[in-house]
Amino acid sequence: MKTLKMKTVLVALLAVSGFTNQVLAQQLTGREIIDKVYNLPSGDDQTSDLTMTLINKSGKERIRKIKQFTKDLGDVEKSIMFFQSPADVKNTSFMSWTYDDDSKSDDQWIYLPTLKKIKRISSDSKSDYFMGSDFTYDDLGDRKLDDDTHKLIGEETIDGVDYYVVESIPKDEEYMYSKTKTWIRKDNFIGLKKEFYDEDEELLKILKIKKFEDFSGILVITNSEMENVQKSHRTTMELKNVEINTGIPASKFSERMMMRGI
Repeated sequence: MKTLKMKTVLVALLAVSGFTNQVLAQQLTGREIIDKVYNLPSGDDQTSDLTMTLINKSGKERIRKIKQFTKDLGDVEKSIMFFQSPADVKNTSFMSWTYDDDSKSDDQWIYLPTLKKIKRISSDSKSDYFMGSDFTYDDLGDRKLDDDTHKLIGEETIDGVDYYVVESIPKDEEYMYSKTKTWIRKDNFIGLKKEFYDEDEELLKILKIKKFEDFSGILVITNSEMENVQKSHRTTMELKNVEINTGIPASKFSERMMMRGI
């Protein structure tokens, strides 16, 4: 399953361990590097508690508590989030289905309890920001490998760690980002930073992975931050109580469960 999503805090930038042959690794193309970043072993399912903190330019914080579930069904990966607090967002839920078929776009829905209505996220709404955060609906979904042209533009060493720097340019000229740049560790293909550029090729956002943990051989991002540098606004995501392969039933990921809640 190709994954580059923020929904599990953004399992968006992790990948499997790298080559033991450093010479071979140096011969990788930009596309091959990103392909390894996209293909992350994440187990059959995953459960966690997510704290989302929205921070404005004055430093004022808004904290949201979320319970989230993810399950890989082979041809589709499904995830669902249930907002637990504060009161103004409690019982809101968000569900995303990401297909292994590169020709199929994500399906996403949001349940708004005040309206008692499930809204399907249209393709035109994918650039909207999710629940006041600095992540768009598109950021929370899947970016197909061949939606972009990937180019290795450099190599850097930061704090003693060697990185590839890969630039990805969308093939769709109408896409919300003109390009992205990702810093990817050479030793294990974990992406530790990603820059997003707007349609004028000005820096818009920076995603930083602050912490990742190993759960029985599966790497999971447990602390990340998305900063909108143009709006001086940040969103942090912190995962706790991560559980993997607990046997979450497929029936958990349905519109009925969105309305019912946990």
